[in-house]
Amino acid sequence: MAKGIKDKVAIIGMGCSRFGERWDCGPEELIVEAFKEALADAGIEREQIEMAWLGLFYQEQSAGKSALPLALSLRLPNIPVTRVENMCATGTEALRGAVYAVAAGACDIALAVGVEKLKDTGYAGLPERTKGTFDDLWLPNATAPGAFAQLASAYAARHKIPMEDLKRAMAHVSVKSHDNGVLNPKAHLRKRITEEEAMKAAPVAYPLGLLDCCGVSDGAACAIVTTVEKAREMGFKDLVTVKAMQLAPSNGYEMSNTGWDGSYLLTTRVASQKAYQEAGITNPREQINMMEVHDCFSVTELVVMEDLGISPEGGASKDILDGVFDRDGKVPCQLDGGLKCFGHPIGASGLRMAYEMYLQLLGRAGDRQIGSPSIGLTHNLGGHPFRNVASVSLFGLYAG
Repeated sequence: MAKGIKDKVAIIGMGCSRFGERWDCGPEELIVEAFKEALADAGIEREQIEMAWLGLFYQEQSAGKSALPLALSLRLPNIPVTRVENMCATGTEALRGAVYAVAAGACDIALAVGVEKLKDTGYAGLPERTKGTFDDLWLPNATAPGAFAQLASAYAARHKIPMEDLKRAMAHVSVKSHDNGVLNPKAHLRKRITEEEAMKAAPVAYPLGLLDCCGVSDGAACAIVTTVEKAREMGFKDLVTVKAMQLAPSNGYEMSNTGWDGSYLLTTRVASQKAYQEAGITNPREQINMMEVHDCFSVTELVVMEDLGISPEGGASKDILDGVFDRDGKVPCQLDGGLKCFGHPIGASGLRMAYEMYLQLLGRAGDRQIGSPSIGLTHNLGGHPFRNVASVSLFGLYAG
C-alpha cells in the first residue's frame, strides 16, 4: 500500500526573483536570478543536479514549449529536463516532479524552477485586451473576475451573508496582504491600503473591486531537493521536508451536477483532505502554523479558508474580521503579501509560496518572521470555480 512522501524529501536550497514589471529582462534572466540564490543557499555545484523540471504556462509568449530554455540558461550538465504546465498549479507541479523523482530514488538531487514573463503577453485578465492568449481560446465568454464574482454571490446566498458584510471581510483580506507585502522587498506592490479604499475601489465584476484582484507580474522561483539522508551527509542540520503534495482536478462534476451550488471549491476540499491524511494532520486549524493560499481574488482566499478546514462552514468572514489570519493571528496567511502583492506570474507562484514557507520555517524571513513555526501549507487553484485544478502542499521541520 502506498505510504506517501512524508519526510522522504528535504529542500536544501530555494531562490526567488524580484516580482514586478520586469521589462529589463527575459524569462531566462529571471530563471538565473532565482537559481543563483538557490544554488548559493544549497551550497552545491550545478554539476551535482541530476534532473530538473521547468514550470511554464504561457509558452509561445514566454520561453517556448520545451524545457530546453532551462538547460540553456543555467548551463545544466546535459541532464534530463522536463517542462510541465498545470494551470495556476504549474509551479507546484514542477516541484512535485522534482520531489517525486527524489522520493522514488530516480536521482539524489533535483531542481524545480517556475517562471513567467506575463507582462510580455499583454495579458490583463480581461478578454478584450488579451488578443490571442490562452483565455480567448479556452473560455472566450468568461473572465476570471466574472467567474470569481459568481463564487462570491453564491457563497453569500448559501450562508445568508449580506453582501456588504462579505465585502467588508474581503476588504480586510486585501488590507492584511498589503500590510505584509510592505515588508517584502521582492513583492511587486508594496503599499498599504485601508479597508475604506478597498470597499470603494473601482468595480471590476460585482462584488469584486479593483483592490480585490491580484495583479499581472513577471517572476521566477526555484527549489533544490534531495533525500533526508543525503542532506544529512552534506552537513545540513535544520531540514525543511515535504510532508505532503496532493493534486485534485475537476472531473466535470461542477458543470454537470446540481449537487454543486457554486459556493465552494470542491477540488480544494478533496486535495486538502488527501494532503492532511498524507501528512498526519488531524486538526488543521490547530496544527498548521501558517499558509500561503491562492488569493487571485479576495473572495477566493475567504472561501478557501473553509475548503481547507481552517474555518467552519460559513465562518470564514468572522474569522477574517477577528484577525485569525493576520500576521499576529492564530493561522497567519499570505505572510509575504500573497498573489495580491506579488502578482501572479503563473509558472512561478506555487514555488514562490513554498519559498516563503521555507524561509519562515528556518527563521530567515527577516522583518516578516512570525516566530518559530513548524508546519506551513501552500495552496494553488488553477482555472475557474466550475473547472479547475487544486494543489495543496505541506512543508515542515524534520523531527527525525
